[in-house]
Amino acid sequence: MEHALDNPVWNALLTGNQALALGDELARVLPRDVGAFAGLADYSPRAFARLHELVPAGALAILFTAEPIVLPAGWQPRLHRELLQLVYDLPTAPAVDSSQLVALQEPDVPAMVALTALTNPGPFLARTIAFGGYYGVFQEGQLVAMAGQRLQPSPYTEISAVCTHPAYLGRGYANQLVRFQVGRIIAAGCTPFLHVYEDNTPAYPLYLKLGFRLRKRLHVYVLEQQPA
Repeated sequence: MEHALDNPVWNALLTGNQALALGDELARVLPRDVGAFAGLADYSPRAFARLHELVPAGALAILFTAEPIVLPAGWQPRLHRELLQLVYDLPTAPAVDSSQLVALQEPDVPAMVALTALTNPGPFLARTIAFGGYYGVFQEGQLVAMAGQRLQPSPYTEISAVCTHPAYLGRGYANQLVRFQVGRIIAAGCTPFLHVYEDNTPAYPLYLKLGFRLRKRLHVYVLEQQPA
C-alpha cells in the first residue's frame, strides 16, 4: 500500500487540503492564486489528460513523485530535480522561545510575497496564505522571517515557506519558527514533515539538527502544459 507521503500532493488534496482542491478521482489541483501544485491518482495517460483539462494552457503544474516518471505528450518539463523529504517523528517538540513570533494575516500578504520573492523558499502567491498557520518575525515594522504550513496529507502536515531576509540571517529566526511549527503540528495530533533540496545549506543541516530524519528522496517536476 502506498505511503501517504509518497504522493503527498494528491493525498493532501484528498484529505487535509480537500477544501482547496479542484478536480476529481484522476487529478486534482489548487486554485491558481493559491499554488501550482498538482496531484495525480497515478501517472497514466488518462490522469495526465485530466490534468491537462484542469491547468490553463501555458501554465505550470508542480508534481512530487516517489520515482521518475515518463511524461506523455502535452507536457514540457521546465524543471526535474531530486528533492529530500524529511519527517519529524520524535514524540515531543523541541523547546522554543515564541515571544517574537506573530501570526500572519491577510494584510501581511504583500510583505509575505515580497519576502518569499527575495529569498525563494518556494512558490508563494496572493492566496497561498489560505493554507493557514503562517507566523513571522517583524523588526522595525518589516517582516524579516516567516514559516508556515502547506500540504496536509493526513496525518502529516508540511512546514513550508521557511525564509529569512538576507540582512537578518544568523539571528536564529528560522530555527525558532521551525521549532514553533513542529510544536503546533504535534499539538494538533499530526506529524511534521518538509521538503528541502540537498544543496540547500544551512537549511538541510538545521532540520537534521532539530530532529528531522530523511524519509525518502522524491522527484519534483515543474511542468508546462502545451496546447493540445
